[in-house]
Amino acid sequence: MEWMKALDISREIEQIAKKLVLSHIDTRKIICFRSFGSKSRASARIWSLPRVWQQALGVAPHYVIEVLAEKFDKLGRDDQRRVLIHELAHIPKTFSGSLVPHRGRVHRIDNKLVEKLFQLYKKVK
Repeated sequence: MEWMKALDISREIEQIAKKLVLSHIDTRKIICFRSFGSKSRASARIWSLPRVWQQALGVAPHYVIEVLAEKFDKLGRDDQRRVLIHELAHIPKTFSGSLVPHRGRVHRIDNKLVEKLFQLYKKVK
């Protein structure tokens, strides 16, 4: 598998976070990669940096958003944005380095939530 920094995805993440007023997300601490050669069914993934690693390395919380080129790059622009919104929804309000699960006690990260956020994104100029 190959990994390459994806500055185009980083710019898109910044734009999405700004338009949706996701002020808890520090886009400077989200590193984006495009991977090639994965066998995964996913089109994107988010990777966390757990607190124990933050303390061991002496770094602040960071996240990695990986888009899997074979799947993600074939999607239309709107669907790519939906995928990125989905990945951003996994970042907790505390921006702690942990991840919000798909099904939590408080809310769900599902197509309904993603579509609601996407429609809001499209309304904002």
